[in-house]
Amino acid sequence: MLPIHTQTQNPPYRIVEIFESLQGEGYNTGMPAVFIRLGKCNLACSWCDTDYLTFNMMSLQDIVGRLKSYTARNIIITGGEPTIQPHLDILLDALKTEGYTLCIETNGLNPAPPQIDFVAASPKACYAEKYEKQCIATADEVRIVADGDVLAFCERMEHKIRAKHYYLSPCEQNGEMNIYDTIRQIGLLNSRPNATVHWQLSVQTHKWAGIE
Repeated sequence: MLPIHTQTQNPPYRIVEIFESLQGEGYNTGMPAVFIRLGKCNLACSWCDTDYLTFNMMSLQDIVGRLKSYTARNIIITGGEPTIQPHLDILLDALKTEGYTLCIETNGLNPAPPQIDFVAASPKACYAEKYEKQCIATADEVRIVADGDVLAFCERMEHKIRAKHYYLSPCEQNGEMNIYDTIRQIGLLNSRPNATVHWQLSVQTHKWAGIE
């Protein structure tokens, strides 16, 4: 049974895609999961690989019904930017009622909803000024894309976002990843004499495996 809400019991959502696969990056790499990719974003990174402006409207009941065709019990709410989705709390309540474990991938400008079990925050260095004004305070992991010299931004995010794990990811543009520069910056971060966290490499292994 879907949770009752005073405004609507079956709101529509901007759905880019729903699919079952393995988590390809970060701490949960390899975890079976159903991905719910939501449309629209409050940022516009030039290297983003998601067409978050192409979506269909899908009702809550249709989403929950669709999930029953999959076997994974972990759900990754991603985007675009999930935290700007209208009625997100109703969707998350419904998924918790169904017994799913909920993960969210967010750019970290807005707080994560309380229903979420695992928060992957990916602050964007190209919007560093926004993170000085508002930023998520805690996360399970922080993933930053190395879209240039991001050392100062990484150090700032260490203080702004308290997390269990910190990752630096290569930036892919025109089919090429700046893997050398990424691991170089990881080395510089971890060799600081006053380093308080340990940075690791996170790559999109699902692309190497040829899966979505």
